[in-house]
Amino acid sequence: MLKKLTHALMALAMVIGVAIASAPQAEARHGRGLGVGIAAGIIGLGILGAASNARGYPYRSYSAYDDDEVCYRGRRECHWTGRRCFENRWGDTVCRGGRYICERPLICE
Repeated sequence: MLKKLTHALMALAMVIGVAIASAPQAEARHGRGLGVGIAAGIIGLGILGAASNARGYPYRSYSAYDDDEVCYRGRRECHWTGRRCFENRWGDTVCRGGRYICERPLICE
């Protein structure tokens, strides 16, 4: 809800800024007021956007694991899954089908 309200206020501020900048008084100084108004609007909207996205920082937890454990992704391991293997009449092992997948296992210490 707050995000929608913030977006609506930012859009309204931009419309008002453009309307005021296009007024005849803004052209009295060769358009300098227009540039300053647009720059101030962009900076103000950037600050509002950063403030709305920084909810809970720095207290937000990025981990779904317990604080006691330290978890990280290990080395990439590749292997076959779902293959059917059989031994042919000459004694060779033949495997068919399946998928070759690579994953990084989760290691918790």
